[in-house]
Amino acid sequence: MTDPDSMQVLRAVEAQLDTRWPETKIGPSLDRISRLMDVLGNPHHSYPVIQITGTNGKTSTARMVDSLLTRIGLRVGRFTSPHLQLVTERIAIDGAPISPDRYVQAFRELEPYIGMVDAAGDIRMTKFEVLVGMAYAAFAEAPVDAAVVEVGLGGGWDATNVVDAKVAVVGPVDIDHTDYLGPDITGIAREKAGIIKPASVAILGEQRPEVNRVVLERVAEVDSVVARQGQEFMVLDREIAVGGQVVRLQGLGGVYEDIYLPLHGAHQADNAVRALAAVEAFFGAGANRQLDVEAVREGFASVVAPGRMERMRSAPTVFIDAAHNPHGARALAAALDEEFAFRRMITVVGMMADKDAKGILAALEPVSTEIVLTRNTSPRAMDVDELASVARDIFGDDRIAVEPRLDSAIEAAVQRAEEVGDPSEPLAGGGVVVTGSVVTAGEARTLFGKGPA
Repeated sequence: MTDPDSMQVLRAVEAQLDTRWPETKIGPSLDRISRLMDVLGNPHHSYPVIQITGTNGKTSTARMVDSLLTRIGLRVGRFTSPHLQLVTERIAIDGAPISPDRYVQAFRELEPYIGMVDAAGDIRMTKFEVLVGMAYAAFAEAPVDAAVVEVGLGGGWDATNVVDAKVAVVGPVDIDHTDYLGPDITGIAREKAGIIKPASVAILGEQRPEVNRVVLERVAEVDSVVARQGQEFMVLDREIAVGGQVVRLQGLGGVYEDIYLPLHGAHQADNAVRALAAVEAFFGAGANRQLDVEAVREGFASVVAPGRMERMRSAPTVFIDAAHNPHGARALAAALDEEFAFRRMITVVGMMADKDAKGILAALEPVSTEIVLTRNTSPRAMDVDELASVARDIFGDDRIAVEPRLDSAIEAAVQRAEEVGDPSEPLAGGGVVVTGSVVTAGEARTLFGKGPA
């Protein structure tokens, strides 16, 4: 249980940080974070980094890499974003979020130097830049043997990219954050490929041809080593298992058999093989040097990915998933369709106003018996009536319910899932999935009594 006094101090620091540009307002430059790192003595150069970008799956991949490195014997720092429930989740050491007290301490230690950077330019450091600085300094102080860093947005000009990553992972690239990255997928790919640096190893997920071309151009430009999913590494086989799946992976160093992954969906198997290849590249594994198979099995078996098809209860089964764009919604729908045979699936959706509501709802429609539309508590949340107007064209009036509060929406969805259908149908009972936003997923976790992880 977190001490109430510590939480009060944490909230005060967050209020102070919230006076800066939020993460929804981007200052596309590495100047400010570079100046902070310089006055701190460049703590980010004191440990090797695996950096991860892509449109979806970054946090899950980062958690997998963290777990694998830990089981192999390293002390690991992990930076991810956004958080589900509490900002301390973003900075993890030894597999767990730092405490509120340590978070506050990290900020107070940097505060004078942040002020120096603020005074030196026309634009103050953004909140995200400050968080990155706190993480990089905390990792150096720990100290960690390696850091796993998830890009916040884009790649090249993202504040995390002040590091020279030893391994750069580029997961599948799709359209998202068009307000910041633009609608052109090749432009988005070019920005994300900016994390690939000279003398690094680039681990590339399977991509559209035009994305692949752009990323490989970056590889050639900086003369990095490249390994491509589907060629140098791949998922050889996967079988659905209780609580997840068993996968057979072709890594850079050979085949890894009987890997239990306690996560659902083919997309998580893809995340897993990219994580494996990244860790192999980190240690220099190749055709004649395989990682310890038992350590790999233990690492994957212990992965926890909150808010990623995470089961909250049974009878009826309730999942939460942080899918917040069409690409993520399609992956969620595919996993539900492949791995479960619910008689009724009730989907609860609350999303942000700047998201592609039509694309997300269209992806979820084939697996949803009914949909309950709601909103989370973020001021950026889409108005529920606006969301309903989009949903009517996709679902029709008869399959839609509107509940302005998330707790009421979940309760209504559970009631609908429990409705008795045709007992002769050879299917499982009803199910519920709560999705549409990271904030929605985080608030749902809190409603179910789950703490930050």
